[in-house]
Amino acid sequence: MSTVRADEPALTAPELLADPYGGYRRLREQAPVLRGRYLDDSPIWYVTRYEDVRSVLADDRFVNNAPGEAADRKARLIESLGIPPDITGYLTESILSSDGATHMRLRKLVSRAFTVRRVAQLRPSVERITTDLLDGLGDGPVDLVEHFSYPLPITVICDLVGIPEADRAQWHVWGKALSNMRPGEVGPAARGCVDYLNALIEQRRAAPQDDLIDALIAVHDEGDRLSDVEMVTMVVTLVFAGHETTAHLISNATVALLTHPDQLARLREDPALWPGVVHELMRWCGPVQITALRYATQDVELGGTLIRAGEAVQPVLVSANRDPRQYPHADELDVTRRAAERGEGHVGFGHGAHYCLGAALAKQEAEVALSALFSRFPALALACAPGELAWDPIPGARRLHELPVITRLTE
Repeated sequence: MSTVRADEPALTAPELLADPYGGYRRLREQAPVLRGRYLDDSPIWYVTRYEDVRSVLADDRFVNNAPGEAADRKARLIESLGIPPDITGYLTESILSSDGATHMRLRKLVSRAFTVRRVAQLRPSVERITTDLLDGLGDGPVDLVEHFSYPLPITVICDLVGIPEADRAQWHVWGKALSNMRPGEVGPAARGCVDYLNALIEQRRAAPQDDLIDALIAVHDEGDRLSDVEMVTMVVTLVFAGHETTAHLISNATVALLTHPDQLARLREDPALWPGVVHELMRWCGPVQITALRYATQDVELGGTLIRAGEAVQPVLVSANRDPRQYPHADELDVTRRAAERGEGHVGFGHGAHYCLGAALAKQEAEVALSALFSRFPALALACAPGELAWDPIPGARRLHELPVITRLTE
């Protein structure tokens, strides 16, 4: 691959951080595939249009495991964060980064424990936790991220996994450290999670309970089981990948509805729209804007561009989800929008073999949280102008640092 030019777009470009919808729209209209730079300034190919993004995510010629120099860069990044070498594998060798037969083996085993039935059984718990959190909001200005959208999914996932209530505040702290990726904080948080889970697995073996950890210990397929390292890695992945994205989906969706009162009015007129609207909100303001990098295992032509074997490809979900070639009036929020074909009609939860394992739980939590929030507080309002909201400048993510709202019951 030739040297990257300074004028090529980078994930850290101010225009993409400040306005990802407008920034990636401009890239999408330049070309379906175009050259750019990754976080470390290494060269990548941006894939910006809906059909091409889906094509990459469903094509086994594009893999998650970094080859050669890319693997070395990834190792250097991990080292710079201060993650101890003996626990690096718990964070990097997960179902999210595996490919082919390894990925299929892990997904098959975990799917036996993380079933649709188990998720459905959680709904009464999700509703109870939601009610308890709403009860504690009071009637004055409050940060909805800190007091509602963040604690809800971390509590739910801890319930699912089997983390005792007394330990959940510590998991909240670890989760923030791992998601913020600040050197000096990531290493101790990773160490704490791994040591805690290894001890908890031993406790569960001695005294089983009806939770996901017990299910992961028991799950098997034709004699194959998860190793202890794989179990710890899976729980870390489920907890942090699950709660962080759901928390910011709830916050982003709240802002979207508060700034589109006509759409919120439609939902209040017809509450039966709530289950479906989560998909439109995920399309329109989902918190995950890019996937992990994919690497071509052979020369592949994509969108009229030749991707050489070994080159890195960056599927851009936020651009695909606003592609007017796929969605009429793509930049408009429409709570009555439904997929034109079978499936979700968006790529907010990914696509293909790496489709989000926790999507069903995230959709359930968002539906319960949002419908309950707007039902409890009919006059809910932002406590600042929309333009004053503080969005975290994190490449590839759309998340609020805080969400100040006024929880009025009436005008």
